[in-house]
Amino acid sequence: RICRARCGNHGIVPSLSKINGKSSSSRSVYVWVGNSETQCPGLCEWPFHEAANGPPSPVLVAPNGDAAMDGVVINLASLLAGAVTNPFGDGYFQGPKEAPLEAGSACPGVFGKGSHPGFAGDLLKDDKSGASYNANGIKGRKFLVPGLFDPATSTCSTVG
Repeated sequence: RICRARCGNHGIVPSLSKINGKSSSSRSVYVWVGNSETQCPGLCEWPFHEAANGPPSPVLVAPNGDAAMDGVVINLASLLAGAVTNPFGDGYFQGPKEAPLEAGSACPGVFGKGSHPGFAGDLLKDDKSGASYNANGIKGRKFLVPGLFDPATSTCSTVG
């Protein structure tokens, strides 16, 4: 399914454990993200790669100098938000259960104010490298993380 409409997935796997010598079953949540350099860079690495679909847009400079890994960061952030808010498929989502729109997947391509198809939005720009970002990490690291759906406002909310 990678490349058809997604760049990763989250789900559950059953697990068995023993607590005080008694067997019990539980479920573990997983997140899987593909390698955006080799698996659909036009989908999974955008906006650091020319878009596979939609209107043409300028390619942004990746904040950490590796467009593929910065694409993985975007996809991982979106999937983690989905795994946290809808870990077992019965949490927060919109639409049908078979194809839910989750906190991250409800806001594709939204990174900053004014975003629209083909435009990631108004973003911060690193003066030295020209990279686009919206979040600051430790030790001066910069990241571009996706907007998340905010049910309180029914809009996509971004960090920048």
